[in-house]
Amino acid sequence: MNKHILRLAIPNILSNLSVPLLSIADTALMGRLEDSALYIGAIALGSIIFNFVYWGFGFLRMGTTGLTAQAYGAKDSSEISMILSRSLAVGFIGAILLLLFQWPIGEWGFSLIKGDEEVKAVAKSYYYIRIWAAPATIASYTLHGWFLGMQNARIPMYLTIAVNVFNIGLNFLFVFGMGMKADGVALATVIAQYLGIIAAIGFFFAHYRDYLSHFSKSKLFKRDSLIKFFTVSRDIFIRTLCLIFVFTFFTNESSGFSKETLAVNSILLQFFFVLGFGIDGFAYAAESLVGKYKGAQAFEDLKIAVRYLFFWGGGIAAIGSIVYILFPEPLLHIFTDDPQLIEAALPFILWMVAVSFVGGFAFIWDGVYIGATATKAMRDMMLISMPIFFLTYYGLVESWGNHALWFAMVLFMLSRAISLSWVSKKNIFSS
Repeated sequence: MNKHILRLAIPNILSNLSVPLLSIADTALMGRLEDSALYIGAIALGSIIFNFVYWGFGFLRMGTTGLTAQAYGAKDSSEISMILSRSLAVGFIGAILLLLFQWPIGEWGFSLIKGDEEVKAVAKSYYYIRIWAAPATIASYTLHGWFLGMQNARIPMYLTIAVNVFNIGLNFLFVFGMGMKADGVALATVIAQYLGIIAAIGFFFAHYRDYLSHFSKSKLFKRDSLIKFFTVSRDIFIRTLCLIFVFTFFTNESSGFSKETLAVNSILLQFFFVLGFGIDGFAYAAESLVGKYKGAQAFEDLKIAVRYLFFWGGGIAAIGSIVYILFPEPLLHIFTDDPQLIEAALPFILWMVAVSFVGGFAFIWDGVYIGATATKAMRDMMLISMPIFFLTYYGLVESWGNHALWFAMVLFMLSRAISLSWVSKKNIFSS
């Protein structure tokens, strides 16, 4: 079981860690420009829109993984092919709508965001360039999810690392080589995403072209399969939307305190994402393995897999937390050389560590629930946990300030981990 878990988790960890490395590079590049707080804040605000847009489409990756893994476990080649086709069709429609309605989405989104007008102006420039990556980005969600459902974590690893390394290279070229700023970071993302989807299609034809013979136009809109696909997708979408809303609110409220607080919280969230994406390697492994064992009706293997997944994921969370506590200042220097920002960030390090550690357990549970397609329970526990965040924040913000924002995030993650554990016997382990 450990071999199965690590065979899936290690490639996912490596590919996941390359995602925050891209964000780190974006932040670090902007952190070394004149008026660094302006550009760090602009990318953070511009990313708020994309958090809603792209995380909202995260159901395509997660839902595709869980459903494909179950079809793989059941050895249903026809359904494996049709799940991919349905997910790509939904993603294509969604991407076209985003491009058509990019202006009202952007203007409405920025009208709701707090912050300095100069920061928002730079953020808009970033948004209107990066939005053109939407078709490639959304299609990659489906293909990555499908590969994971097929118990293949290596192809998503190759794709993710290649795309992000290329993106970082283009960032340096556009920012330092061509004198661009936030717009250069956005353009680099667009180019890298399209190169990535071309490579993903190439991997599919190289390794899985036989599944094309199982495609059936008549089955594409099969009622029962569509209902299951959209039910799972709906629940994941609602869960993800709530998660996005909390993080978006966090960033938006940060900008309401000051430009410096926005920069500090944006930097500290990078630490959270690094550890979170590492732990997510085991969450992705959970999606693949739990789905496969459920599809094969191997419930004893499912129980063993979940136990080992938490052992490995908890170990990663503990090690990462210790590193953050022991070496805060050297790590902060990665993001900025501004001594005032570093000094302002230090009082919030322990909050960030607590969020990262507790959040890791919540994310592994998410992977378990997605693999089992027990998405209704996952959605419901999110709807229970989200009000805890807002009640805590508004109850303490007047006296605690930015500390209230971080404490609310800790309780939010803790509530998710506890509630998902509480209902797991009924929703995951009952045959």
